[in-house]
Amino acid sequence: MPRRSRSSRRTPAARLGRSFGLLAILGAVLVLAGIVGLVYVGVATLTTMLLFGWLLLIGGVIGLAHAVQSRGTNFFWLAVIVAALNIAAGVVVIRRPDAGAAALTMFAALLFLTGGLFRLVGAVVVRGAQFGWTLLQGVIGLLLGILVLANWPRSSLYVIGCFFSLALLFDGLGLLAMGIGGRRVVGMVQEGRVA
Repeated sequence: MPRRSRSSRRTPAARLGRSFGLLAILGAVLVLAGIVGLVYVGVATLTTMLLFGWLLLIGGVIGLAHAVQSRGTNFFWLAVIVAALNIAAGVVVIRRPDAGAAALTMFAALLFLTGGLFRLVGAVVVRGAQFGWTLLQGVIGLLLGILVLANWPRSSLYVIGCFFSLALLFDGLGLLAMGIGGRRVVGMVQEGRVA
């Protein structure tokens, strides 16, 4: 008779609880990375730009390989052009992460400005049930765009790293809460406290 592995002998609830535990550990790692990124925001900006550049470069090479495989189709030249642009952008961002951060910061500031303006105008024109929240979002987006643009290009040294670190921090907090809450629910179900 074959021996069953240790993981197959566990109950489904135990395996589920272990999975939620791993999710909580991943959340804690992301929270720690977000806090470190907020402390060393310049390094976080540089790391983010280098990661972005490599992703563009690798995506461009894969896109070019896919275009070569599909050379008899109608979208061959479009795929080649998009892949070449991705490769070129990746090389530029890897070689000059500071210039890439400045361009991305300008783009983010313009997105905040236009998004904030549209939310502001939409809130005033529509006056829906979420009027106050939409108006507040518009004002915050507008102010954020103005603040980033007022200090540009110096703001490009910390804006991208700050946003990336905040995203890691909040994603990590969400995963941590989900993992801890999931383990609690599994524990309650195992003990029979939940109907």
